[in-house]
Amino acid sequence: MAGRSFPFAIVLHTLNRPPATGGRKGDPLKLGFFVTNQYLPGESMPQKIQDSAEQVRAARDAGFSLIATGQHYLAAPYQMSTVFPLLSRLAAEAGDMQVAATVILVPLHNPVELAESIATLDCITNGKFVFGVGLGYRDEEYTAFGIERGERVGRMNEAMDLIKQLWSEDEVEFNGKYYTVPKTKISTRPVQAPHPPIWVAANNDVAIRRAARWGYPWLINPHATVPMVADQWTRYKAALDEFGQPVPDELPMMREMYVARDRETAFIESQPFLEGKYQAYAAWGQDKALPGNESFSVPYQDLAKDRFLLGSPDDIVSEFRRYADELGVNHMICRMQWPGMPQEQVLKQIELLGREVIPRIKDF
Repeated sequence: MAGRSFPFAIVLHTLNRPPATGGRKGDPLKLGFFVTNQYLPGESMPQKIQDSAEQVRAARDAGFSLIATGQHYLAAPYQMSTVFPLLSRLAAEAGDMQVAATVILVPLHNPVELAESIATLDCITNGKFVFGVGLGYRDEEYTAFGIERGERVGRMNEAMDLIKQLWSEDEVEFNGKYYTVPKTKISTRPVQAPHPPIWVAANNDVAIRRAARWGYPWLINPHATVPMVADQWTRYKAALDEFGQPVPDELPMMREMYVARDRETAFIESQPFLEGKYQAYAAWGQDKALPGNESFSVPYQDLAKDRFLLGSPDDIVSEFRRYADELGVNHMICRMQWPGMPQEQVLKQIELLGREVIPRIKDF
C-alpha cells in the first residue's frame, strides 16, 4: 500500500467559521446507531432481522442513545425490510434508547394511516419515538404508488398539517387539495405531547428552508460533504431567523462511519461494502438530489474525502468534537454496516465505540 494516502473525512477546522450559536445547549454529544435494513440478494431476511436485533442489544449495552432505520420501496439491487414492522421488533431490544425513523417518505402515505402508525410506535417505545420526514427522490417509488412526483411538496405540506391536527385536536375535519377527511377522531394518540419530535431530512436549499419555516430540526444527510454542510448550516440558520423560529434544541446529523484500530484499516475494511452502496446510490440518482454537480461515480478515495468518518477511535472523537464545536451538532447518527458486511465486523465496531469513544464524547 506504499504511496497510497488514506483520507479522513472531516476538515471542518479548515473552514475558519465561528462556532455555531445554536443546536447545542451544553448537553453531551449523543451517538445514534443506524440499523441497515438492506440486504444482498440471496441472504436470509429472517436471519438479517435477528442480526439487527443483536446489533441493537449491543448498541444499547455500549451506551448509544438512539437507534434508527429508514424507508425505501423497490430497493433493487437489494432486499429491504419495511420500516414500521422492523422498528417495532427492534424497539423490544432498545431499552432506554430513542427509536427513530430516518426517514419516512411522507408523500407516499395516507396521512391518517401514518398518524396512527407513528402514534402506535410512540406507544410501543413509551414516548421515545422520533419521526423523521422526507420527500424522497426516486421516480420508481412515486410511479409505483400512482403519485405524480411533482405533487410531493404539496402532499407533504398537507399531510404534515393533517397529521399534527389529528394528534392534537379532539375532532378534525380537513379539506385539502390532496386529502379530504370528514369530521373524525383519531383512534391512536402518541405518548409525547403534542407529538413526537419531528426531524426534517433535506438535501437542497429549498428543503432546508422548509425545515426552518416549520421550526423543526434539519436532519443533515450522510451524503453531503463537509463544505456543503457548513454552507447549508449558514443558510438554515438564516432561514430560521427569517421565519422567526428559534434554533431547535436538536441538530442531528447522519454519517457513514467505520472505526478500526487505525485509519488505513478502516479505509480498507469499509471499501468493499461502502463503495458498493454508493454505486447503488448513483444508479438511484441520489447524487443528483444534492446541490451542485455531485457525483458518486468516482474512486472510493475521492468519494470518502470530506464525507465519510473512517478512522481510529481517536480520529472519530476528534471529528465528533469538530462537528459539535463548529456546527453545533449534538446528535450523530452513524451507519456502520452496508449490504454484504459480516455481522462480526459490525459488532466489533460497536464494542470499540462503546469502550473508547462514547465515554469520551460525554465530556464535550
